[in-house]
Amino acid sequence: MKFSMERSSLLRAVAQAQSVVERRNTIPILANVLIEAEGDSVTFRATDLDIEALDKAPAMVERAGGTTVSAVTLHEIVRKLPDGAQVTLSEETGSGRLTVSAGRSNFSLATLPKDDFPVMASAEYSANFSAKAEVLRRLFDKSKFAISTEETRYYLNGVYMHVSDSEEGRVLRCVATDGHRLARIDAPVPSGAEAMPGVIVPRKTVGELRKLLDEDDADIAVSVSETKVRFATDHITLTSKVIDGTFPDYSRVIPSGNTRRLEVDATEFAKAVDRVATVSSERSRAVKLALDEDRLVLSVNAPDSGAAEEELAVAYGDEALEIGFNAKYLLEIASQVDRENAVFMFNSSGDPTLMREGSDTSAVYVVMPMRV
Repeated sequence: MKFSMERSSLLRAVAQAQSVVERRNTIPILANVLIEAEGDSVTFRATDLDIEALDKAPAMVERAGGTTVSAVTLHEIVRKLPDGAQVTLSEETGSGRLTVSAGRSNFSLATLPKDDFPVMASAEYSANFSAKAEVLRRLFDKSKFAISTEETRYYLNGVYMHVSDSEEGRVLRCVATDGHRLARIDAPVPSGAEAMPGVIVPRKTVGELRKLLDEDDADIAVSVSETKVRFATDHITLTSKVIDGTFPDYSRVIPSGNTRRLEVDATEFAKAVDRVATVSSERSRAVKLALDEDRLVLSVNAPDSGAAEEELAVAYGDEALEIGFNAKYLLEIASQVDRENAVFMFNSSGDPTLMREGSDTSAVYVVMPMRV
């Protein structure tokens, strides 16, 4: 095998592969990236047995062939090469060494046989549809902050992607929750998605998927089965197992009877919460919201480190209310708001609070209060 390609496109392909690879591996081949050169392109494939990333890049192929080499080492080498360099990768048959050369730099890396590399079995996908990158990015970016990190509740360790009914009709919906906060984001159903099974996309896959979604106009081909989900562009294919579990009935958690309405400038609110939370001894300390006619007082009282208070002008016309929240949760939810105003709907100091972006109902957030 022998091929050469420009450093920046090689770096992009190898970066995608090495981020999928797990740092601590008991199976040596899983630390490697499978490189296959054929025709006028090269594919780079990496897997941790749960996710597989495949990146295809154009290259000048002199000799077709394939091998596997340490993904992290190759990435580090390419990253440190000068920008604009032409990089040549070659392996003599049976040598067990991959030579990487660029200008005056030469590296010789140990390889493992490509036949030992596990390739994820292709599933029969029950639904195939296409969606714009910006639509998928919004669905996952706005929901992923609420993914649970508790291993015991493994079925909450991802984003639940499914088709559901809303007031506007059928929607493609992403939901994530950790029991303390919940995010529910809707988008119009793409053609072909109506029959898709609901799947829980794992946290790591959501992180890897983000790299495919940078170009707004890119079309992402999405394929879904009961056990796998695949996202593909012309150059990158990300295939992942889905979490084998049942996502809880989240609709029971979303309050419908909250009548006390607070409207506040989202950016100002987030900055004020951040400022008053500075004196709390740890970030999980509660921030108290005291609401009265068109005014909101945010306060933190940490006996060991001090106290803070800030007043904001808001739109609020209901009876006075005092309620406490985890400062970190409030900040994360407020930072999701793209529009100018955030609307909070309260019931009482002990009930879940609903938050949405202005009059937009396609993004709904729920946060549980804390005692203060």
